[in-house]
Amino acid sequence: MKIETIAIHAGNLVKSNTGDVTQPLSLSTTFFRDENGGYPGGHMYSRVSNPNRSTLENLLATLDKGVDCCAFSSGNAAGMAVFQALKPGSHIIAPDDMYWGFKKQLQTIFKDSLEIDFIDLTNAAGVAAYIKENTVMIWIETPSNPLLKITDIKALSKITKEHDLVLACDSTFASPILQQPITLGADIVMHSTTKYIGGHSDVLGGALVTARKDELWEKIRNIQQIGGAVPSPFDSFLLVRSIKTLPYRMRGHCSNGLALAQYLEKHPQIEAVYYPGLTSHPQHQIAKEQMSDFGGMMSVLIKGGFEEAKKVVNSVKLFAQATSLGGIESLIEHRASVEGPDTKTPGNLLRISVGLEHVDDLIEDFDQALS
Repeated sequence: MKIETIAIHAGNLVKSNTGDVTQPLSLSTTFFRDENGGYPGGHMYSRVSNPNRSTLENLLATLDKGVDCCAFSSGNAAGMAVFQALKPGSHIIAPDDMYWGFKKQLQTIFKDSLEIDFIDLTNAAGVAAYIKENTVMIWIETPSNPLLKITDIKALSKITKEHDLVLACDSTFASPILQQPITLGADIVMHSTTKYIGGHSDVLGGALVTARKDELWEKIRNIQQIGGAVPSPFDSFLLVRSIKTLPYRMRGHCSNGLALAQYLEKHPQIEAVYYPGLTSHPQHQIAKEQMSDFGGMMSVLIKGGFEEAKKVVNSVKLFAQATSLGGIESLIEHRASVEGPDTKTPGNLLRISVGLEHVDDLIEDFDQALS
């Protein structure tokens, strides 16, 4: 089946005698046992599994071409489960441009248990020099947040396989529609389902999809079930509902994103545009090879520095100045202000999540804000 069909039908696991076309919401926290102590419905307790969450996990695993999925209550909880599953003293290689929440986890929560090197992963040839005896994982993020760097997944997969390492990929900016890292050699894929997968800025969630059920995956599943940072049945229901339109929403995000990026690249008030769909992007060719399209995320540098960037972000009318991304509405954010005094993000950088409004209106809004 094509991905549009999978998005709609892989989530229709209805087991009821009332003829539901859409799976109903199952709010029960506990489930009947039979006379032998078994669980004929397949579920024991909602922290361990729930019909709606099981449907979501099956759907995401199918979309990402993995064999299993663990859904979590947030993207941060999903990433943390991976780091928690590693043995103390393990060494991780991570990108220098990385979602600040995960970087903060590694630098604070795991600073005493894990060893981390943050390096430029766009230079695949230089990665091997950082591998040590205790290296267990390379964590990549492509496209990256907020500089939209592209990492060559196949090239990194070759390195991890040569050294018997795990390759984990944060693919949030791409969603399963634009990029399927497992088919390119990744072992684990991470998504913040809050973003494009949810798509409506009304549900918080995260997910991990695995290429195989090995010892590391069993540890991650145990952390999910025993730790309990799981999405509620209603969150799972909303995400399955949203995925049904995900392929078509992504087309709109990609179309609008490219048009806005091309406009901004030519504007005299813009110093630089970071968008992998532009031929000027340094990793455009790699993005073209491993992505089916380029998404709706971009970052721009405003001429004039910090103050001019703040003026622009406060002058737009249609772009909501708010954290997050991937929703149907367009968002804009001055990232350095969010990340705090230790940020490495340029002070004149604005991160933009291009929504599904008419692109002419979005361009007109930027035009008035920049002038």
